[in-house]
Amino acid sequence: MNILIFSWRGPGHPHAGGAEYSTSQHAKAWIKAGHQVTLFTSSFDGAKSEETIGGIKIIRRGRQIFSVHLMAVFWYLFDRHDKFDIVLDEVHGLPFFTPLFVRAPKLVFIHEVAKEVWRLNPWPSPFNLLPAVVGPLLEPLIFKFFYKKIKFMTVSQSTRDDLMEWDIPRENITVVYNGFNHPNYQTGKKETMNTVIYLGALSKDKGIEDALVVFKRLAESSTNSQFWIVGKGEGHYLEFLKKRVKSLGIERITKFFGFVTDREKYKLLSKAHVLINPSIREGWGFVVIEAASVGTPTVGYNVAGLKDSIIDGKTGLLSEPNPESLTEKISYLLSNEAVYSRFCENGKRWSREFSWSESASQSLKLLEKVSKNT
Repeated sequence: MNILIFSWRGPGHPHAGGAEYSTSQHAKAWIKAGHQVTLFTSSFDGAKSEETIGGIKIIRRGRQIFSVHLMAVFWYLFDRHDKFDIVLDEVHGLPFFTPLFVRAPKLVFIHEVAKEVWRLNPWPSPFNLLPAVVGPLLEPLIFKFFYKKIKFMTVSQSTRDDLMEWDIPRENITVVYNGFNHPNYQTGKKETMNTVIYLGALSKDKGIEDALVVFKRLAESSTNSQFWIVGKGEGHYLEFLKKRVKSLGIERITKFFGFVTDREKYKLLSKAHVLINPSIREGWGFVVIEAASVGTPTVGYNVAGLKDSIIDGKTGLLSEPNPESLTEKISYLLSNEAVYSRFCENGKRWSREFSWSESASQSLKLLEKVSKNT
């Protein structure tokens, strides 16, 4: 098959995350199986307009907010030179509206619906009010009116249920869980101090501000605690977070690592006692499985995605979506050695349930089925 993917971000994009990583893993496996893959995506400073990475032909036009969606239409209708057997419309808040201009078989690939994420968009005030108000109103209408008859691939039961709320028929939705590449890196021993690690983008929707409140509460109840923050943050917001840490009085026991390599990431995860995940919603939660693979349980909010990747009471704990409940759950886990040890071992077994070869095999079967309109 000749496969086309529309996605707002691609390999090398400075803001690429778990969804983009998942797309690349599937695409590379499809290429290995003998298929061709073209990825149409947004450009960024220093990016080439066209290149091939890992066998994926990448075409970059426009920027990630809105213009890439418009450029996709013009490129597909007037500038493309290939005929595609199937087109993947990858959704991140906004879809590419492929039912309006693509006649080839289509498949929507979506990790999560945005819902609450719209109100925490990073646009400066007062411009942030536009997506905060319009986004939650338009998002369900777009799916109901343009995508009701289109097949979907998603990564969790949570996202499937969200789509069904918006009148997408259950039979049109296939859940293909994300895979996982088990690390071969040497890991470390647990820290002597109770160590809680935050791993992910430093953004409002990922709940980093709630994490800082939890750190403060844990520090008040125990002098044997330290906190690690791992991930990239934008300049002004990163400075705000550092000032917040200082104002909370936890500067001495909190360390910002910034972006780290995979090797360093797994080393830190293995040495920490608990991964904290206060995200307001996820498609799945890659970091949960990464932490579990090295024996570190996650305590996170009981929200979409995290309630799929965390098995509550077995590989980690789910809390009410507030810092008080999250603090209580982490404190419980750190003070119950037998429960903690059991969670660590359960998590390792849970992580072995996932592989990219199996996930890509399932996605390829779905592509073949949709491309034949069966």
